[in-house]
Amino acid sequence: MKKKISNKVVLVGDGAVGSSYAFAMVALGVVDELFILDLDEKKVKGDVMDLNHGAPYGSSTVKVKAGTYEDCSDADVVVITAGAAQKPGETRLDLVEKNTKIFKDIVSNIMTTGFDGIFLIATNPVDILSYVTQKVSGLPKEKVIGSGTILDTARFKYELAEEFGVAPGSVHGQIIGEHGDSELAVWSQANIAGQSLYDLLKEHPEKEKRIEEIFVNTRDAAYDIIQAKGATYYGIAMGLVHISKAIFRNQNLILTISSLLEGEYGHEDVYIGVPTQVNREGAVRVYETPLNDEEKALFASSVNVLKEMQAKIHDIIA
Repeated sequence: MKKKISNKVVLVGDGAVGSSYAFAMVALGVVDELFILDLDEKKVKGDVMDLNHGAPYGSSTVKVKAGTYEDCSDADVVVITAGAAQKPGETRLDLVEKNTKIFKDIVSNIMTTGFDGIFLIATNPVDILSYVTQKVSGLPKEKVIGSGTILDTARFKYELAEEFGVAPGSVHGQIIGEHGDSELAVWSQANIAGQSLYDLLKEHPEKEKRIEEIFVNTRDAAYDIIQAKGATYYGIAMGLVHISKAIFRNQNLILTISSLLEGEYGHEDVYIGVPTQVNREGAVRVYETPLNDEEKALFASSVNVLKEMQAKIHDIIA
């Protein structure tokens, strides 16, 4: 067999998130080849044509093709955005059983091709489906990455940046835990130029109430966006591209992705959003951010929420 020399991604799912990710990957020229796979083959054909026509104006030329499961055999990364979408009024965890069955089928089909690359999961509930992917695939934990709280962290930084009039990139803060209602802000470590954001917000009495408002705006942003336009896709697509670049460019970035805990933070056998080093080998190391007692308790509660969901799908993936 001819040795593959190009960087290759297979995207499974050409809905709003998948197509937004594909567009950003082509525009930024992150990989050499992008294969798109979806049950709606007609839409895939149209998107492939459209993206290839725009590719000459990207940062570097990306070859975009319609794919099949067989194209996963030598892929470096398989990105899964397929699955049932979150509906207005529906929580991410309401989707669990429905999407677990879908994922079991998708991952099983991919593994029969001999795939040995990295899975990048975006479908909700992302922590649970990352867990399902790792269990069904049998791949080592570093090769299964969930988007986790990478978007929540970006929303958190945006809200704080707006409050203080600085660029989001200058805000150092993290949202960890479940990508959902039980997530938490690590206020004890958040800062701008070494100054605690918690203290900065408390310096003025009128700002103290903003602490809870900022977190609620962060946590509930998805519901507001879904109510307004039916789905969230640009933000998570950019987050997925950020993770993809960290992999392909071996950047060793610390990102709040969904990783499998094996004793870190005092918990194990659960995929959850935590700071993790990402490079060409995948999610290589979980970093334990110091948490105060309140944050430890909130994180433990978030773990319990996910473990309860895992228990409900145990028979499906067994």
